[in-house]
Amino acid sequence: MNVSAFSMPLRAMFAQRHDAAPAVVRPYDVGLILLALSLLSIGLIIVTSASMPVAARLFDNPFYFAIRHGIYIVLAIGTALTVMQIPMQWWRVSNAWLLLIALALLIAVLLIGRSVNGSTRWLVIGPITIQAAEPAKLFFFCYLAGYLVRRYEEVTENIKGFIKPLVVFFAFAVLLLMQPDLGTVVVMLCTTIGLLFLAGAKLWQFFGLALTGGLAVTFLIMFEEYRMKRITSFLDPWADPFGSGYQLTQSLMAYGRGNVFGQGLGNSLQKLEYLPEAHTDFIMAILAEELGFAGVVTVLALMLCIVLKAMKMGHKALQNERPFDAYLAYSIGIWFSFQTAVNVGASAGILPTKGLTFPLLSYGGSSLIIMAAAVGLLVRIDFEMRVEGIQAFDRGGKGKSKPNKPAKPTAQNRPTNSAGKKDVSSVLDDVAYAVVDADDLDDMFDENDTQTNIKTNRTKKTKQEDNNV
Repeated sequence: MNVSAFSMPLRAMFAQRHDAAPAVVRPYDVGLILLALSLLSIGLIIVTSASMPVAARLFDNPFYFAIRHGIYIVLAIGTALTVMQIPMQWWRVSNAWLLLIALALLIAVLLIGRSVNGSTRWLVIGPITIQAAEPAKLFFFCYLAGYLVRRYEEVTENIKGFIKPLVVFFAFAVLLLMQPDLGTVVVMLCTTIGLLFLAGAKLWQFFGLALTGGLAVTFLIMFEEYRMKRITSFLDPWADPFGSGYQLTQSLMAYGRGNVFGQGLGNSLQKLEYLPEAHTDFIMAILAEELGFAGVVTVLALMLCIVLKAMKMGHKALQNERPFDAYLAYSIGIWFSFQTAVNVGASAGILPTKGLTFPLLSYGGSSLIIMAAAVGLLVRIDFEMRVEGIQAFDRGGKGKSKPNKPAKPTAQNRPTNSAGKKDVSSVLDDVAYAVVDADDLDDMFDENDTQTNIKTNRTKKTKQEDNNV
């Protein structure tokens, strides 16, 4: 190789490589970020519209909830940017500590938490209110991904290894049910079942866990009067439209008024305090009334794209031998999809009413920040795979392979000055290869070498002619 080729600036070399292509190679998934920002923007608009009547009555400021939601969005974006700076290696090493933090939060909320509407789910730390169940979900999924990496053979071949993470989940479920928060338990259970299935658990174990979980949820519903009322109102909400079925009937009216393209932004009637919790759990009903079927399909399509990207990242991470990243991406995808299905299904009368937010859309600081952190994790996973793909190349241009770690120099093989110069040249080679494609760089070097050879041959030919004369 001709080292003089490195006199060309790296920016110019990169431009030479990509001038012919309109697309710019980026180290992160722009589409995923745009999808998340789109949901955040739509959420801000709908929350503002849905919360104005109740905010004007309670706080004499129609934009009270809108301002708070805007602050939550800024905090969520800042959290996502922070998470994107943390290497995945840190999450792999620290997942056990994150599990302990989640358990501590769930215990603390039972001891010193604040109760709202009969539920004790919030920790108040000065001006900050934290819903402990939200970080607990993310930290539990990190632990579960780490456990599947450490005990993969036990999980797939031994019933004991399959049961161990379920014991941890049972401890989480007990603490969550004491709040009570059955919705979060169901989401965590379904995500755990799906992740164990994708990790390769035996089919009978998968069906056994699903059956046991279903029976446990049924038992919890049957022995709590308010949960049974939700089931009966879900089956026939019009039997008691001004009692147990009031919230669902008002939500169904909002969906019915929406038609195909809606009544127009800001023209909802159900948000005029006919529909309780219009800007949180039933945000989709207001969106359906104002933007219609088209708006609902658009929002669901955006969430579907995020979920598909998460599952695709998980599959790609498994192929790149990054199992922790793969299982974590899988768990985030299952988590987002199932929580979205429960939120929309509850507001549309397909599922019993549950207090679960729509990811990245509903009002709520803890949920919004944790969901944004999960998206930041997906971006980080994709970023590390892209960087690994750039660095793991074949110097000969015939394929990509991971570079071997160089051995430490000893007294016998300590490099001399000339060897040190070669090492410097090798470093320059690595930098150039990281910026431009190896094939193009080799072609450039070959062209320079060809020109040098032509000049050398011309000089030799001239000298030979002179000698002949």
